[in-house]
Amino acid sequence: MSSAQFEIQLIASIVAIACAIPGTFLVLRKMAMISDAISHSILPGIVVGFFITQDLNSPWLILLAAFTGVITVVLVENIQKTGLVKEDTAIGLVFPVLFSIGVILIAKNANDVHLDIDAVLLGELAFAPFDRIYMGGVDVGPKSLWVIGSILLITITLLILFFKELKLSTFDKGLSASLGFSPIVIHYGLMSVASVTTVGAFDAVGAILVVALMIAPAASAYLLTTDLKKMLLLSIGFGILSAISGYWMAYWLDASIAGSITTMLGILFLVVYLFAPSKGIIAVLYREKQQRTEVSLLTFLLHLKNHEEESERHVKHLNEHINWQKVRSRTVLDLALKNNMIAIDNKIVSLTPKGDEFTTQAIDYIITNEDAQIEDMKDDFFLFRG
Repeated sequence: MSSAQFEIQLIASIVAIACAIPGTFLVLRKMAMISDAISHSILPGIVVGFFITQDLNSPWLILLAAFTGVITVVLVENIQKTGLVKEDTAIGLVFPVLFSIGVILIAKNANDVHLDIDAVLLGELAFAPFDRIYMGGVDVGPKSLWVIGSILLITITLLILFFKELKLSTFDKGLSASLGFSPIVIHYGLMSVASVTTVGAFDAVGAILVVALMIAPAASAYLLTTDLKKMLLLSIGFGILSAISGYWMAYWLDASIAGSITTMLGILFLVVYLFAPSKGIIAVLYREKQQRTEVSLLTFLLHLKNHEEESERHVKHLNEHINWQKVRSRTVLDLALKNNMIAIDNKIVSLTPKGDEFTTQAIDYIITNEDAQIEDMKDDFFLFRG
C-alpha cells in the first residue's frame, strides 16, 4: 500500500468521524435532512469568502460558510413556524435558492478560478494527497488532513465540554431550559459545527458524501442501541468501516471513491435495517408473527374458559367452528402445551390451573381497560413465546 493510498483512507476516516458526531445528534433530533440543506446552501458563503479574500485556503471561507449554514437553519425554522408548510417543504424552499445563488456567482464571476461546481458536489479523494502543506520547505502532509483534523479536534473538544447540555437539549428541551441550559444556543451551536464540518470536508469528499457520512452511520447505529454514547461510538465505527471498505471497492472496481464509500454506507445500513436484533425488519416481522400467535392463544384460552361442553373443547373444534387452519391450530395447541396452559385427554382440551389463572387475569385486565398490562403478564406466565 502506497503512502497516497494510506493518506486517502486516513482522510476519509477522519472525515467520517468528524461527520458522525454532529450527524448522531441530527438524527436524534429528527433533523437529518437539514444536513443536506446545509451541505448545499453553504456554497454562496464559500464563494463570497473567496471574493473577499481571493484565497481558497483562507479560514474566512469556513467561517462564512458556517454562517450561511446557520442562516439556512434560521430561514427553515422561521418558514416552518408560520404553520403554512412543514419542515421538509421549508427545506425544499430554502436550500435550492441559496445553492442556486452560489452556482450563479461561480458561473458569472469565477470562471477562471479553481472553484468547480462538480468538485464541490462530488469531491475527489484521489486528489487529496496532492494538495499538500509545506512549512519551512518541509512537507507536513495533505491540506485536507490538517483542515478536517483541526475541525475534528474542535468538535471532540466541544462534545466533551457540552455533552450533558447536548444530551439534555436533544431529549428534553423543557428540562434543559429549567436547568439553565439554553436549548436555542445549543441548537445553533450544533448547526454551526455541522456547517463547519461540511465545508471543511467539501474540497476532499464533496457535499454528497458529507451528507451520507453524517446520516447513514448514525441511522445505522440508531437501529442498534438506545444508549447515546454507544450510538456515537457505533456511528464512528460504521463511518470508518465504510470509508476504508469503500476505498478498496473503488480501487478494485476502478470507480469513484466517494461513490463507493456512499454505496458501502448504503449496504451497511441495509444489513442493519434487515438484521438489527430489536428494530430490524426481520426482528419486527418475527415479533408481529409472535404477537399474532399469542393473540390466537389468548382467544383460544378465553374460549375454553367460557365453554364447559366437550363439543366446544374438542381439538377439531378449532378447525370446524373457530375456523382456524390446521397449521395455525397446531401452532396454538403446541404453544399452550409448552407453557402448561392446557391438557389434552382423548382430544378434549381443558385448562390447567396455570392456564385458568392466566385467563382469569387476562379477563380482568381487559374488563378494566388495562389490557396493555397483558404483555407484562405474559412475561410472568410464558416460558415459551409464539
